[in-house]
Amino acid sequence: QVQLVESGGGLVQAGGSLRLSCAASGVIGNIASMGWYRQAPGKQRELVDELSSGGANYADSVKGRFTISRDNAKNTVYLQMNSLIPEDTAVYYCHVYYRYSNYWGQGTQVTVSS
Repeated sequence: QVQLVESGGGLVQAGGSLRLSCAASGVIGNIASMGWYRQAPGKQRELVDELSSGGANYADSVKGRFTISRDNAKNTVYLQMNSLIPEDTAVYYCHVYYRYSNYWGQGTQVTVSS
């Protein structure tokens, strides 16, 4: 019923920018939180940032470079990524917590070349 559709990933050079988006469909009422996680090869999935009623929660590694935003009317969350570095290379997953359940996007690959 609930489905998350991600877009915006790709291949960029170091110092470049990308904008990820994630739209939730099949949603009625409020989404408790929307955010982004990422998983690099050989590493655990980690929180990048997330928006809830308490505000944004950024990982230390992306503070000052990434910005999360949310359009509640469209049930869409965005991640603006600037000054990208090769260490940002990972699969990025949209995450939604809604009606006491977790939902995940299909993942979008972000690759940053040096």
